Amino acid sequence: MKTITGILFCSTALLWLAGCVTSTTTSTANFEESDDAAVQYLTLGARYYQNGSYDLARDRLERALELDPKLAQAHYTLALTHEKLGNLRLATDHYERAVKVAPNDFDARNAYAVFLCRQQQFDDAVKQFDKALKDTLSENRHVMMTNAGACMTQKPDFVKAENYFRKALQERSSYGEALIQMAALKYKTEDYLHARAFLQRYLSTNKTSAGILYLGVQIEKALEDERAATDYTNQLLREFPASPEARRLLEAG
Repeated sequence: MKTITGILFCSTALLWLAGCVTSTTTSTANFEESDDAAVQYLTLGARYYQNGSYDLARDRLERALELDPKLAQAHYTLALTHEKLGNLRLATDHYERAVKVAPNDFDARNAYAVFLCRQQQFDDAVKQFDKALKDTLSENRHVMMTNAGACMTQKPDFVKAENYFRKALQERSSYGEALIQMAALKYKTEDYLHARAFLQRYLSTNKTSAGILYLGVQIEKALEDERAATDYTNQLLREFPASPEARRLLEAG
């Protein structure tokens, strides 16, 4: 039986503006059909969660846990659901249960660490990230390291954040999220040449967005390269004319 993969990572190009840490998704794409009733309820609950039907998700996930109280994926998916429903006490309870019943579950640790970071419990979050990173066989270590870096950026601890991002890029040199987070971090710390370099690395292998182009505008303005700033501006206005970033540029003249 395959497990549900809960990838939780910071997916914002505007970390330096908005201070956002992470968004959460729970995927059932790799989940096979099972005769286990608890697993079937877990799968259904995860799908309801993905679709934004949080009350239905909660009911199915609670049923899954009635059948199998040690089903870690059900605990942390239910925690995500309670978080969406605004019940942080129950969310905390189920995150803690998830890591208790499955202390070596990479996704459970990651989910709990991300939650702690959103609650600004940064030191506790790092402890959970680092425990998860002891799993040297996980295929998603670069995601975890980028999450940890985003968390430390919000703390803020820029030195530790950069260390995590660089480790992520050692694991996967073209990982877009780590590259753009490094570009944003370097911009934030006024290291504009390196910010440009990381942004260019990102753009060489990843799709762009309004936020990423806006970051490019700001970097090039800081470097006083008006031609490059104009190129980014024109691309942003051409490809994303209705975006908040385009509106911001137009309002600024």
